[in-house]
Amino acid sequence: MEENRKGHGLAEGKILSIWMILFVALVLLPSMFRVSLGISHFYVKIVIKMLEWATLQIEEGVKKQKALALENLISTGSFPRAGIIQRDETPMEEQVAGRCRGCFSLADVMYFSKKGCEAVAEDEVTQRFSSEELLSWNLLSRTNANLHHTSWKLAAVWVTGILFRYCLLLPFRICLSVFSILLLVLATTVVGQFPNGRVKGWLSNQVQMVCATLGTRCLSGLVHFHNRENKPQKGGICVANHTSPLDVLVLASDGCYSLVGQVHGGLMGLIQKSCMQTSQHVLFERSEMKDRHLVRKRIREHIADKAKLPILIFPEGTCINNTSVMMFKKGSFEYDPRFGDAFWNSTKHSIMTYAFNVLTSWAIVCNVWYLPPMVKEEEEDAVHFADRVKAVIAARAGMSVLPWDGGLKRKKIKESFKEEQQKKYCQIVIENGSVGNGNVC
Repeated sequence: MEENRKGHGLAEGKILSIWMILFVALVLLPSMFRVSLGISHFYVKIVIKMLEWATLQIEEGVKKQKALALENLISTGSFPRAGIIQRDETPMEEQVAGRCRGCFSLADVMYFSKKGCEAVAEDEVTQRFSSEELLSWNLLSRTNANLHHTSWKLAAVWVTGILFRYCLLLPFRICLSVFSILLLVLATTVVGQFPNGRVKGWLSNQVQMVCATLGTRCLSGLVHFHNRENKPQKGGICVANHTSPLDVLVLASDGCYSLVGQVHGGLMGLIQKSCMQTSQHVLFERSEMKDRHLVRKRIREHIADKAKLPILIFPEGTCINNTSVMMFKKGSFEYDPRFGDAFWNSTKHSIMTYAFNVLTSWAIVCNVWYLPPMVKEEEEDAVHFADRVKAVIAARAGMSVLPWDGGLKRKKIKESFKEEQQKKYCQIVIENGSVGNGNVC
């Protein structure tokens, strides 16, 4: 019995040693030297082939279902009516001003009522705070609309994918995530004891970049960086569209930044405190007005020192679902939603729920474009400069530009927005000459 136990102990020790050697050789060392072995590329290619095959299976199944449905409709003689809202994009000036010349019309009320009903049914703001709609099913359970019933082959691949992601990928990713966080906490604690200087700055940059690279490996991340010659320089400001906390992880794997962001608690708070021990970041409470003034002051002081790291800001102020760029508050990312949803709906999911969803996705595939530096022109105010920067980011990522404030995710619409529409309507009425004449149509 004792010999059997010793034999089992030796076997377990050998297996553990093999796993440790593979981990160091395939994960840790490539992350330290930021070298890709091509494993993620190969894995993503396999997933792409599988998703393309699944799309063909779904299309064939849908064609068969439509043919059967059409036969049933012809036999019964009943056809459903289309229930799609068709929006009239004609500007207010043309619709209202063209209805009744030279007088106020009570029919104008119907225009605003119609627009209100359309906004209740589907507006262009709140849909940006939910997950991006997929063109085809990516074989994830949370995006399944009973499509696995299309064919038994598709159902078999779907079940196999669940077993692969939850039984193989998830345990490995959790272990690697815990290791990365522990390494960050311990390394920043040690480096934080060094006196301020070049050595501490270099060690801090290396620790953060290695931990960020390990973090992207946790997610089977495949990041393509474009136009690296435009990478931010020290003493500058870098702005980017914001989808999730992964934005920071992705950028930090290719360079070091001083971050401007909201104070978090829990796991995010632990990571923030660890990073603050070795580098300077600007954190604030969203609800504190005093913090806003302090943030402006610290940003000015930071960029005045050309030896400090470039400062990274997400001007939208909240996470958007990678389909649009919203109003900037006085780089460019593009995630591929086929492999997993990188968007964090912070009003619906906690950080732990979001982390679980990301860890059980196929992978995180992202493109990052470093755009050329932009300078404010002499006769350009802050608002127009921000709009110009926002337009360049949106154009590069192929996103739509929205004038709305991302703060609408948590707050009610400002009175100034309502007043703006009222002023526009009053201007139309005044130009028509109905004010002072008492004309009512």
